[in-house]
Amino acid sequence: KGYPPGVRENGGQYTHGAVWAAMAFALADRSEQAATLVSLLNPINHALSAAAVERYQVEPYVLAADIYSQDPHAGRGGWTWYTGSAAWLYRLVHEIIFGIERKGCSMRFRPRAPASWTRFALHYRYLRTFYHLAFTLAPDHSGPVRLTLDGHPLPDGILQLVDDRGDHAVEVLFGPNTVEHQWPLSEPGAKASFNDTGDGSALFAASSNAASAKALLLK
Repeated sequence: KGYPPGVRENGGQYTHGAVWAAMAFALADRSEQAATLVSLLNPINHALSAAAVERYQVEPYVLAADIYSQDPHAGRGGWTWYTGSAAWLYRLVHEIIFGIERKGCSMRFRPRAPASWTRFALHYRYLRTFYHLAFTLAPDHSGPVRLTLDGHPLPDGILQLVDDRGDHAVEVLFGPNTVEHQWPLSEPGAKASFNDTGDGSALFAASSNAASAKALLLK
């Protein structure tokens, strides 16, 4: 038998498809629409009041595989802790909207953030070392991302990750039409993509002049 009306693929929010749609918007440089979908997908936004918690009925700190759309269960989440769409949402936020691309111990940036995300931050753990990434969207900036590490410019736009057990401040300045830095033709150890190495984790919080909601993702 198929799903009842309003459940999963049968007229509900099927989260895999919703995340893929947001990815498509972001990659097409329709970042405002992508950010709107990310906000709708963010489970914490289903628990901003007692009434919303009662309606949602599942944990607001993990992604649900679906959200029902028909009475008597409209707005209720389903299949938490059991959906691969959580990994896709993680990739959408980190690899596309934040624009982080990692190869081996090297990282570069090509953010696709909406105009309302004027400043946001991500705290990235590499083994026993933290890199505190501060992103700034400058409307008048054009060309590649401008990158600094502990106050020192990185002209090639590539951050080399070193496990020195310290804390490092990274400034990422980008504009609305950012272009990519190119990887060197020969990149030592450049075999793993951002999510393949398994030794990094991140926390992020986004903010804007409109005091947009803060979000938290844990790897």
